[in-house]
Amino acid sequence: MKHEDYKQQFTAWAQLTEARLAELCDTYLPQQSALGQAARYSLLGGGKRVRAVLTLAACQLCGADAADALDYACALEMLHCYSLIHDDMPCMDNDDFRRGRPSCHKQFGEATALLAADALVTAAFEVIANAKLSAESRIEAVQLLSKGGGDRGMLYGQELDKRFETMRASESELLELHAHKTGALIIAAVELGCAAAGVKADTAIRKSLVRYAAEVGLVFQIVDDILDVTSTTEELGKPVGSDADNDKTTFITLYGLQDAHEKAEHHNAAALAALDALGPKADFLRLMAAELLERKK
Repeated sequence: MKHEDYKQQFTAWAQLTEARLAELCDTYLPQQSALGQAARYSLLGGGKRVRAVLTLAACQLCGADAADALDYACALEMLHCYSLIHDDMPCMDNDDFRRGRPSCHKQFGEATALLAADALVTAAFEVIANAKLSAESRIEAVQLLSKGGGDRGMLYGQELDKRFETMRASESELLELHAHKTGALIIAAVELGCAAAGVKADTAIRKSLVRYAAEVGLVFQIVDDILDVTSTTEELGKPVGSDADNDKTTFITLYGLQDAHEKAEHHNAAALAALDALGPKADFLRLMAAELLERKK
């Protein structure tokens, strides 16, 4: 696959996700309430849609139509967005901007933002429940999203993130933190794609995709840490330097910029190695890993 073909496919899948999210909002997040307006403000306000695209790519790689996984991809984006609303609030990271505009709580107030996030996470499971897939697939999707987003996944990572604002994290502790906070939902993304395609957990292709996702999740987070000290608020669309302001342990504070980038390259190589057995059909994911390693925002 050529790089231009990759970019076209990524854009097509991201646009497909945006269109479906807007449709789902009309059903599950109507605008007559302030919390519905706030939820739509955050959900439809841009974003890379990396997780959704991973879900669609995994589904297609497993031999199904990528569109079969579209509602699962949208549910994942809803849950991810709820976590961002909470992350930005004063009791968490206290960030005033997200995706180039005021954070949800700055635009709508803390109480409405809190409720909007709650509305998003509950809507996510309603979307899965009503997806046009088998009951077996939908039950598995609920299990995957619950595990990835719950206290064995993202939420535990967020707890660790807060804990290590008041104490220094070791390398193993930092890896555990981000394996949960960032990696859990990226793993959920590929597994949701597999579930939509009917590929079971014990199959070789699914195991390869999970290994790939775990490594890509670390690449994503290391690059996030790098951008927090090398980019600008205008480029990222959110405040930079917030990790230092909150005295967080990051890959930069542990290793420095150069070694952190080398760590990202190491995990990128591991992600690519996980795809070795999948052949050319995994080329989209190979190019995606390269893009995530070199991203500037």
